[in-house]
Amino acid sequence: MLTFREITPQDRELVLPMVQDFYHSDAVLHPVDPTVLERAFQDAADPGEPLLRGLLVLADGQPAGYLYITQCYSAEVGGRCVFLEEVYLKPEFRGRRLGSSVLAWLEEQYPDARRFRLEVTQENTGAIHLYQRAGYQFLPYGQMVVDRP
Repeated sequence: MLTFREITPQDRELVLPMVQDFYHSDAVLHPVDPTVLERAFQDAADPGEPLLRGLLVLADGQPAGYLYITQCYSAEVGGRCVFLEEVYLKPEFRGRRLGSSVLAWLEEQYPDARRFRLEVTQENTGAIHLYQRAGYQFLPYGQMVVDRP
């Protein structure tokens, strides 16, 4: 059975190794400073942070992964957009259709969302297959960013 709960500061030793694994996988194209990952975890675990929600994914009570979720307004669809910032399942929980269950649960949790959005690298073929099965499709935009310390 798949369940979800909010990440708390006490989950640091549980979640940060998964975050490190995520950032050292083919899901990410570039290195990210560990202090940034720590700051993101702290924000995800802070119920007072309105922009980032962190969730622990549990399979039969065992930690199976985590989610980082943000929301914004998308003028392209005229409504709320849920951005799946990070979706991670531990390797031993992959291939069991849990990813499909996670995506379905998210849609149930955000019934007013007009769009669900995520980023995926071309190298992450397993994730692409999962997302396409769930109805996601590529938008052919290039991404441009400017980062500030």
